[in-house]
Amino acid sequence: MLEGHVAIVTGASRGVGKGVALALGAARATVYVTGRTRRGQAPAIGGTIDDTADEVTARGGRGIAIACDHADDDAVAAVFARVDAEHGRLDVLVNNVFAIPEGRLHDVPFWEQPIAVWDTMMTVGLRSHYVASVHAARRMTVARAGVIANISSFGAASYQVNFAYGVGKAGVDRLTRDSARDLRPFGVTVVSLWPGVVRTERVLAGQFPYDTTISESPELTGRAVLAIAGDPQRAARSGKPFVVAELAAEYGFTDVDGTTPQSLRRR
Repeated sequence: MLEGHVAIVTGASRGVGKGVALALGAARATVYVTGRTRRGQAPAIGGTIDDTADEVTARGGRGIAIACDHADDDAVAAVFARVDAEHGRLDVLVNNVFAIPEGRLHDVPFWEQPIAVWDTMMTVGLRSHYVASVHAARRMTVARAGVIANISSFGAASYQVNFAYGVGKAGVDRLTRDSARDLRPFGVTVVSLWPGVVRTERVLAGQFPYDTTISESPELTGRAVLAIAGDPQRAARSGKPFVVAELAAEYGFTDVDGTTPQSLRRR
């Protein structure tokens, strides 16, 4: 249980971010959920930070929604300043926020895509993780404790979605490795997490051509974050990427339906 602990989950309107926030809420943490979509602004697939915060509270935690564009450094700084003012501590940061560019992303050579596709994915999805990590590190190093989980992907090691996506996810894993080196003396653990095929709202709506016959819920990644946060030996994991399904098998937690999804690495 994480009662009394404070977490920030970025990009938590829907998808993996929402699943992580709900899992932390079920562990009774106070969870600040960030994103751009407020109630009344939801796209056709649904999902707002307000809805997520309400569900976190319904699970037994305390959900707090903060509207934040993670391409805006001042807005990000304001999130951490508010957490300071209201709680004076930060125990867990989950860097999940990601922006999906407009237009066709699959099966299009990179030179036929707008350069803005690269800029969008690198700004919100890589640079955003760096900026949030800077703010978290300034607090966690003083406390000499904390967990930063960066949501990465199998795309860090194999072709997924498109060229820019893979480079960005490889960057997330390098961010994990190198930030962990600087943070290790202060007792702060940094990991990358690789979910499998996740049944997000976009996947279920058919926006991505994924085979969902072997898939997992968004909350499985949240349970992985909980397992690492509760592991007294977590420092040994710092700086490394982990497949969520493999952590489930190792730590003995299951998905919301009681299953343990198979790792895509072992398919």
